[in-house]
Amino acid sequence: MKQVQVAIVGGGLSGLYAAALLEQAGVDYLLIEGREQAGGRIQSLHAGDETQRFDLGATWVWPAFQTQLAQLLQQLDIELIAQEEQGDMLLERGLHQPISRHPGYVSSPPSMRVVGGMRRLIEKLQHRLNPAKLLFSHLVTQIAANAEGVQLTAQTPLGESLSVHAEQVFLALPPALAEGINFSPGLPEAVAREWANTGTWMAPHAKYVAVYSQPFWRQQGLSGEARSAVGPMAEIHDASASGQAAALFGFLGMPAKTRWTTSESNLKDLCRAQLVRLFGEQAAHPVAEFFKDWAEDPLTATASDLTVEPGHSIPQAFIREGVWQGRLQGIASEWSAAFPGYIAGAIDAATRGFTTFTTQSNQPTQGAQYEIEK
Repeated sequence: MKQVQVAIVGGGLSGLYAAALLEQAGVDYLLIEGREQAGGRIQSLHAGDETQRFDLGATWVWPAFQTQLAQLLQQLDIELIAQEEQGDMLLERGLHQPISRHPGYVSSPPSMRVVGGMRRLIEKLQHRLNPAKLLFSHLVTQIAANAEGVQLTAQTPLGESLSVHAEQVFLALPPALAEGINFSPGLPEAVAREWANTGTWMAPHAKYVAVYSQPFWRQQGLSGEARSAVGPMAEIHDASASGQAAALFGFLGMPAKTRWTTSESNLKDLCRAQLVRLFGEQAAHPVAEFFKDWAEDPLTATASDLTVEPGHSIPQAFIREGVWQGRLQGIASEWSAAFPGYIAGAIDAATRGFTTFTTQSNQPTQGAQYEIEK
């Protein structure tokens, strides 16, 4: 049985950042992730050139007021680009109504995207971690408390069981998924209910991306932004890479169960046809297309995510009584009081988890802010 001070369940941004803080402080940890790679709800796919990547998951940051995240991005030497919003936006009210154009909205402060895709943030953090402390394709199925600490059981890719003993567990996965783990003894009823009823950001959604050789819509004085009551996409934005490939992306407006009545190929056809209605015949010929339905991802969504709206309440991250007190805490973005569900929320929640652990264990630290070694 492997023994560590902290076991991190989940290899998305919050898990990786917590690992970076623990490693910097000299705390022994193990990160366990069910997927084959790190990233969680951050997914960036490339169209031909590896530098031209487009986000199918988390997309925007606002460094103007997300100061801790802004500092991390600067330390990791990650370049940002402002979301393209110059030009008119389009409005599609009905199939038999003309498409109208209106002065576009310009965000203040501006929404920013990562040049090369949000996955660069994942790669930069992971590069600075000890690979021996990262365990992929292992799904945690049980977490049990005992007199010595906490024992985790994970299923290996071959269906075998792996046991890990830790002083404390960081749950770096959505609360609804965390509640689905078999806890022994069980979580307090109120906590379990609260976690299960916390909506997971991105879980109900699907995104479509169409990549083009040039941003032809800008020649029409359009920003690439559109809203539609017709669909299948309800909200569309420019997703072009800085000085590279052009792209449009949209969030599908139809519920997951409706999407599942047809094929992904047909959904792509419908999305492409909508772009033609809005932006003209040039939109009919993308050089690449991507589609991601997060509701179909079992390591993101649960059945309750199809009915529960995210963002209405912040679940408690710590259990304050009983056997789980001081042994278990949630550090995924949904547990952030400042930015729940956002990229900055993952950094905020992971920092809070790290600070709480080091305070409880009297672990000497250099502060709860990751610093890149020069």
